[in-house]
Amino acid sequence: MKKYLNLFDLKQKVDYKTEILSGLTVALALVPEAIAFAFLAGLSPLTGLYAAFMMGLVTSILGGRPGMISGATGAVAIVIVSLAKSHGVEYIFATVVLAGILQMAAGFLRLGKLMRLVPHPVIFGFVNGLAIVIFMAQLDQFKDAAGNWMTGVPLLIILGLVFLTMLVIWGLPKFSKTIPASLVAILLVFGLVYAFGIDTRTIGDIASIKGGFPPFHIPDVPLSLETLKIVFPYAAIVAGVGLIESLLTLNIVDEITETRGRGNKEAVAQGIANVLSGVFSGMGGCAMIGQSLINISNGARARLSGIVASVMLLVFVMFGSSLIEQVPMAALTGLMIMVAIGTFEWASLRTFKRMPKSDVLVMVLVTLVTVFLHNLALAVLVGVIISALVFAWDNAKRIRARKYVDDAGIKHYEIYGPLFFGSVTVFNEKFDVPNDPEEVIIDFAESRIVDMSAIEAVNKLTERYQKIGKKVHLKHLSKDCLTLLKNADDLIEVNVLEDPTYKVVVD
Repeated sequence: MKKYLNLFDLKQKVDYKTEILSGLTVALALVPEAIAFAFLAGLSPLTGLYAAFMMGLVTSILGGRPGMISGATGAVAIVIVSLAKSHGVEYIFATVVLAGILQMAAGFLRLGKLMRLVPHPVIFGFVNGLAIVIFMAQLDQFKDAAGNWMTGVPLLIILGLVFLTMLVIWGLPKFSKTIPASLVAILLVFGLVYAFGIDTRTIGDIASIKGGFPPFHIPDVPLSLETLKIVFPYAAIVAGVGLIESLLTLNIVDEITETRGRGNKEAVAQGIANVLSGVFSGMGGCAMIGQSLINISNGARARLSGIVASVMLLVFVMFGSSLIEQVPMAALTGLMIMVAIGTFEWASLRTFKRMPKSDVLVMVLVTLVTVFLHNLALAVLVGVIISALVFAWDNAKRIRARKYVDDAGIKHYEIYGPLFFGSVTVFNEKFDVPNDPEEVIIDFAESRIVDMSAIEAVNKLTERYQKIGKKVHLKHLSKDCLTLLKNADDLIEVNVLEDPTYKVVVD
């Protein structure tokens, strides 16, 4: 338990100026996102803002990846929108609390290691799809209140401000990294709009962010089995989606920073954050790849930036709403477009000709599911399943048997490759039971019995030899294979040599 409560990385040197300025930038970027996702879920803006505050604060303090930002997300909003329409906000709060409990359980059970099963093409597809989703979400800023595309002067104004924002974010780091370029860009565009009275959309035109401290509120739902039946399916999906997105974001930040986060610790922190979000009037959430990349690109590496971001977000809500509501949306749009450009794995396009076709298929499919269905969990699940099936098919073709008869007239079968459900048919075709001599040795030194299908295949093979009075020796079986075969027929004589011990890598 102690390792989950290690609040600060005391050994890590903290650049306080970078952390504080980056946190302020992230806080500004969190505001429109939280409001948009709350609207997407059919909830009030403050519900999203409170979730962003609580998720960001708790995971920054307790999480397994310093520098990663959490908040209200579209992935969670998409899951709960139907429940919000059918049963109301109180059931949303109950769902978020239950999802948090499930995430905590996953962390304590150390299920974070399951992310190792996600292949790299799936991560590429996930990241590319998310970059496209982030970019497409910004296109709404180029539409008027009626939903039509802007034309004329309003379009030129927002295009100019967006381009200026992107130019500053791209160019400033080439000259100085003293202050985060994204913060400078936002302040510059804000100053220009304010000084010259430029008529353009601001955060206040979307919704008011004025509010107080998140009120403590136990979800007002009946404590009954019927309520559990309603909220549990949604809670399970929220928990799964949240963990998948958070742990994938953690892996991406790990690659960028060349460090290693702790997946199980992050799962527990996400769970605690969702429980507190649910009882403090928030819609829940998970890690946010866009804001996390803003933070990392600004040079933030410690927990302080996330704490500053969440605290400043609450300060905006409680005391600075009138000022923050004047921030031009064009500045935040330009920032998020730059995030989308930086998020996309451009290197993945250059590897199309060098990657196996199956990996290219997985990457493209995951990207398409992410973009068109906006279901990150489904996209990752589809990618993992297809990758697993391709892997099983490839390995099913790799099983081999080298055959020879020694001086004593004993026939040897030296098996190469894994014996599992996919390779059983090929395995059985290797043996010539009617024409083999009276004694046969099957050597598994370069193979392994993996699953129940493999056990059944070996048992049936020995039964075939037994029926015609022939004797079989199984050699070089590892201890776990021997355990699987302990109920084999009495005629099977097993010769155990020093075999490799197969262990699952633990976190």
